[in-house]
Amino acid sequence: MASRLYTWGRWAVRRRGRVIAVWMLLLAVVGGLGIALHGRASTEFSVPGIESQRAQELLKKEFPQASGGVARVVFEAPGGGRLTAPGTRAALTASLKGAARIPGVLDVSDPLKSRTVAADLRIGYADVRFREQAGDVPQTSKDALDRAMAPARHAGLTVEFGGSAMDVKTEVGGPAEVVGVVVAFAVLALALGSLVAAGLPLLTALVGVAVGVLGVQFVSRWIEMTSTATVLALMIGLAVGIDYALFLISRHREQLADPEQEVTDSIARAVATAGGAVVFAGATVIIALAALAVTGIPFLTVMGLAAAATVLLAVLVAVSLVPAVLSLFGDRLRPRARRTGPAGRLPERERAPGSWGLAWGRAVTRKPLLVVLAGTVGLLALAVPARELRLGLPSNASQPVDSTQHKSYDLLTKGFGPGFNATLTAVVDMKGIPAADRAATVKSLRGTLAADQGVAVVAPPVTNDDSTLAVVAVVPKTGPDAPATTDLVHRLRDDAATVGRAGGTLYIAGTTAAAIDVAGKLSAALPLFVAIIVILALLLLTIAFRSLLVPVKAALGFLLSVAASLGATVWVFQEGHLDGVLDIPSAGPVTSFLPVLLIGVLFGLAMDYEVFLVSRMREHHEHTGDAAEAVTEGVARSGRVVSAAALIMVAVFGGFVFNHDPIIKSIGFALAFGVLVDAFVVRMTVVPAVMALLGRRAWGLPGWLDRLTLDVDIEGARLPRPAPAEPERREREVAAG
Repeated sequence: MASRLYTWGRWAVRRRGRVIAVWMLLLAVVGGLGIALHGRASTEFSVPGIESQRAQELLKKEFPQASGGVARVVFEAPGGGRLTAPGTRAALTASLKGAARIPGVLDVSDPLKSRTVAADLRIGYADVRFREQAGDVPQTSKDALDRAMAPARHAGLTVEFGGSAMDVKTEVGGPAEVVGVVVAFAVLALALGSLVAAGLPLLTALVGVAVGVLGVQFVSRWIEMTSTATVLALMIGLAVGIDYALFLISRHREQLADPEQEVTDSIARAVATAGGAVVFAGATVIIALAALAVTGIPFLTVMGLAAAATVLLAVLVAVSLVPAVLSLFGDRLRPRARRTGPAGRLPERERAPGSWGLAWGRAVTRKPLLVVLAGTVGLLALAVPARELRLGLPSNASQPVDSTQHKSYDLLTKGFGPGFNATLTAVVDMKGIPAADRAATVKSLRGTLAADQGVAVVAPPVTNDDSTLAVVAVVPKTGPDAPATTDLVHRLRDDAATVGRAGGTLYIAGTTAAAIDVAGKLSAALPLFVAIIVILALLLLTIAFRSLLVPVKAALGFLLSVAASLGATVWVFQEGHLDGVLDIPSAGPVTSFLPVLLIGVLFGLAMDYEVFLVSRMREHHEHTGDAAEAVTEGVARSGRVVSAAALIMVAVFGGFVFNHDPIIKSIGFALAFGVLVDAFVVRMTVVPAVMALLGRRAWGLPGWLDRLTLDVDIEGARLPRPAPAEPERREREVAAG
């Protein structure tokens, strides 16, 4: 592979104009299509086959007026007044009449007529039901609804909005994300020692990310995807795009430190060595993200494929656009010689990697067993909170405190109790029940539901036109994020037997039930996904390093990183620590698909660092046969660039921690913490110590497996010797020195 990449790198340098032109054309075409013909992102995390989804589909078919999006308008009377006061009542009625005139609105309930008013008559709500599904309600209708509430606001009422039709749209590009990119630039400048060199990874990464994200937006015209999919593609694409370019540029500048090194040969050699590691590492990220399809959950599959496509573009940018751009700068990227020896050559100690890397490598390998034990115990301690992991989807309580969704949640809790925001929907399919028995069956079911100790209120049933479908609202005593509510849903579904004996079918649905169903589906898929990822790691790393012990060590370290990251995420988001620092409005279950996403993404990134670090160890071992020296030399030569790459990842992911969307916030935190732990504790500390303990045994394969394993040569052991620089340029450098 190294030889082919070397040839490819030289071609990209010779045809740099064409390569750059192709990427600019691709950016213009895909960008234009993505901006002009993009689809609409969904805010719903639906999963085919789960009970709540089957109920929603049944409602859409048999009772369409009950399946549309709902905007819940919550009112609070001014001061100590009541909603029944004459002036307040008149303003409320005027606002509701205005809402009823909005195009697409089917009906608007009146709080006083429908008795959706708190006992003290100070808080009430009206449901505005739209014809369209929640995700299809246009923003113009939402804006019109907000304007329709003007009479109520003028009368002094507090007006806030909730409901499925008023879900918050995910937005990126705020100050925190920009700060993350600025921090990444600062890290690049320190790692590369040049502002020009530091700007190149950002520039090339932005090209790849722009093509990827805008392409995803264009594809969303035909494939339904959540807004989180686009944000994830941006997050992952930007981070790996910067890192992959950094690996190539760092290797190129390291080689150019030798005045004898010719620029074109150096670029090709960087593509062959660091570029080979980029291709291999990128392949692991792509496969891991694409493996999200094994969960059988469409929105997660689309999310994984969108991010995988962006990573593929980052790899292609690294091995084509980056060498083309590097060739434009020529000798200007050559590090300045601090001191020269004979004929202008830098002494070997001047061209050697940073002394801190060598010192760190020696430190962690001096007492390797102690380092391994300390690192393992520390990671296991971080993982302890993960034992209490609960999965779910964020409710409006998780929205920013100053958002209307959060305020409406608080008002409804204040007026009707914590369980009101967790209202469940019992859907009864009565087509198999004789017409004469339907009313009695529903009445009996309502009594059974009301008798449950976890139920606060059961509303009167509402039936469709031909009385074949009934809908009953059930209000729990506990909130949507409470474990007791999850237990209640499972108990209520046990009541399906009563309806089933009569010939009907009972479904427990609603937003809260859907969140519980999605969490259950993902929990069931998690063991298979972890198994696939671990087996994949063993296979890929066996091919990369022609070793059995190195892959086993890498897989175990990856599992420790995942456990530690999940433990920290539970400690912060589920248990409510650091909520003030990270601006977390309310503690609650961890986002249901976060563990699967974390495992897929962190696996790829962990293998990135494993490949870049251990490949330099193997490269030195291949040349010298000294296993002990190979470990310290690998850390010395790769430590700075791996550390810089990890800090860039943490900066980019960390910028999303301050995004207002609770899902993006938790994903950003989990990935940032996971990368930090994996890079600095596992790869830079535990891995060298384990390699020191293994010694020569780390680089062995049984004979039969050695014959079956492909030899990909990602270290470039069979590359030709470096080409010398042109005599004229060398003479100029000597004279200048």
